[in-house]
Amino acid sequence: MERTLSGPPPRLTAPEGTVDTQMHCYLPSYPSAPGALPLPEGETGPEAYRKVMAWLGIARAVVVQGNAHAADNANLCAALAAFGPLARGVAVITPATTDAELERLHHAGVRGARIMHLPGGAVGLRALKEVAAMAHAMGWTLNIQFDGGEIETHEAALAAIPGRWVLDHHGKFFEGAAPGDARIAAMLRLIDGGRAHFKLAGCYESSRSGAPDYADVSAVARAVVAHSPERAIWGTNWPHNLIKRSEDYPDDAALMDLLLDWAPSEADRRRILVDTPAALYDF
Repeated sequence: MERTLSGPPPRLTAPEGTVDTQMHCYLPSYPSAPGALPLPEGETGPEAYRKVMAWLGIARAVVVQGNAHAADNANLCAALAAFGPLARGVAVITPATTDAELERLHHAGVRGARIMHLPGGAVGLRALKEVAAMAHAMGWTLNIQFDGGEIETHEAALAAIPGRWVLDHHGKFFEGAAPGDARIAAMLRLIDGGRAHFKLAGCYESSRSGAPDYADVSAVARAVVAHSPERAIWGTNWPHNLIKRSEDYPDDAALMDLLLDWAPSEADRRRILVDTPAALYDF
């Protein structure tokens, strides 16, 4: 696997202070956890990602715990140390995580916790109530990922989350969803509840129509931004872990330029790229 780390700049000029709220980072001295997904191949460390930052105009990043390390946050903390003040982290915690460990993670730069209710995820929705309470007590933002086709089933539990939270990866509506249907209506109700946010990242993971414009996912993205631009954030999803062949590797500049369609207003793009993520992740 060879990852493209530079190229022609995107048409979108990133505003000063742009935050990538969805990226993973893997340092070579941290193997995958026993029984977890394997590490992605190729260049996936801090120096490779810094090239992507320079290419796209990214100033700050949120390093999200990768599934390959399950609930062991050692690699995440090492990545945060390597990046320094320009990065924050989203860790995996469980109901058994101690207060001392939470404080240690906070000191390392962690400002979020991850719920991943899909194959390979370390902590799923069964632990939502406990993990949400722990994250809220720390002042952290909760990142949640599941099959969006189940959002009506989970709506009451999601609405009861006491603190700020983010619905990851465009909601991951694997079976499709469109503005005006019941699933999107449930998502907008959650956003209107005052604590939910929507992450524009990894559109290729759930799109059924595909590149280059990902029309199905893009329709939902436009609807969310039009409804609540202050509740949307953006991420690269680097290093695109689900991509297994170099020839399938996405163009990060082209993915970033989709924001010109999803958020045509420059003011809205500044909210999405700078203001809202800075508030959510304590930059």
